Amino acid sequence: MIKKVLLFAFLILSFASNAQKAQRIGYIDMEYILENVPEYKEAQAKINAKANGWQNNIEKQLKEIEDLKAELNNEKALLTEELIFEKEEDIQILEIEVKKLQASYFGVNGDLYFLRQQLVKPIQDLVYNSVQDIATKRKYDFVLDNSSSLIMLYTNKAYDISDLIITAINRSKKTTEVEEKRNKKGEQKNESAVISEETQNKLTDREIKQAELKKKIEDKKAAQLKKREELKAAIEAKRQKRIQEIEDAKKAKEEKQENN
Repeated sequence: MIKKVLLFAFLILSFASNAQKAQRIGYIDMEYILENVPEYKEAQAKINAKANGWQNNIEKQLKEIEDLKAELNNEKALLTEELIFEKEEDIQILEIEVKKLQASYFGVNGDLYFLRQQLVKPIQDLVYNSVQDIATKRKYDFVLDNSSSLIMLYTNKAYDISDLIITAINRSKKTTEVEEKRNKKGEQKNESAVISEETQNKLTDREIKQAELKKKIEDKKAAQLKKREELKAAIEAKRQKRIQEIEDAKKAKEEKQENN
């Protein structure tokens, strides 16, 4: 609400300070634009698939914890207080690990955040760059987003530049594709050549950041997977030990009853 008020106040002050100058205002529908960018749909599909997989993994582990709790309740009559305490402690450790895993997936700096940065941000940058390009060429003073939290009570379709943005994006993509094909042909001719320092310097900051981000995500996943496997192995070892202790306790109880 405060954001809307400030934006309206800014527009009013701008109009008042430029009363002698005709203001050119355009607007876009960001949702409409992104829906017409195939790469955005593909990115969203990948993100949703990953998020669903992570969520299923968390739910699976929560189910395993609930099964362990039910198993403990069924075995309490046969266990010593020490064994019960240890089992409860194991369950608490698993619950903490699941919470950590959930945070690593969906937290502020979790895998989902980095995945969005890797897949969606380049597309958003392409849209914003196209908006700035169109606004500069057509000399718009303001470009508003009709799909944002700003309430636009009336819009004239004549000032909707969304289709212009889509056209600019497609043109930019075609230019990039042509450049990539040209670069690919050059690379094929020099496959045996070592990448020179000059060629390396031509890498854009975005490409370097994307490579670093990808490596960071892969390293983080590998570390998490290793940690999970080690934890599972430790828990399974404890579980087998407890099962043996339960069997030994039963056997001892039966022998005691026979002797009595």
